[in-house]
Amino acid sequence: MQVDFYQLSRDPVDQVLPAIAARVLGLGERLLVVATELERLDRISAGLWGGPPDSFLAHGRAGDGQEDMQPILLSQTCAAGNGARHVALADGRWRDEALMFERAFHFFDADTIESARESWRALAKREGVEPRFWRQEGRKWVRVA
Repeated sequence: MQVDFYQLSRDPVDQVLPAIAARVLGLGERLLVVATELERLDRISAGLWGGPPDSFLAHGRAGDGQEDMQPILLSQTCAAGNGARHVALADGRWRDEALMFERAFHFFDADTIESARESWRALAKREGVEPRFWRQEGRKWVRVA
């Protein structure tokens, strides 16, 4: 199981997530995006409307019906009603339920960096989990660890 930690230092998650979501969809996979705050999910939804490069990335919300049809599902929980094997934790909060997925993207910023460090240390000790760390350098992402 791979966990990619993304340190948001330049752009907020609603601007970064569409590019990663597009790559996941390009692999023929589905994505579950998790955040507890509805306002954050609203911003992410708006970002997916103008995904890279200026194209709509089809998505829906958990609870709106037809979750199983959505290539990208926005949710407040880690319940993958769309059958996703990839999960994006978009609010800086790690959830152990993410370990049930094939791959997790854990986005965090300066406000949640200490929690991300704790999660990194805990996950690095778990068998079968490969944590990787990505940092923004200019307009691109560089793998640091």
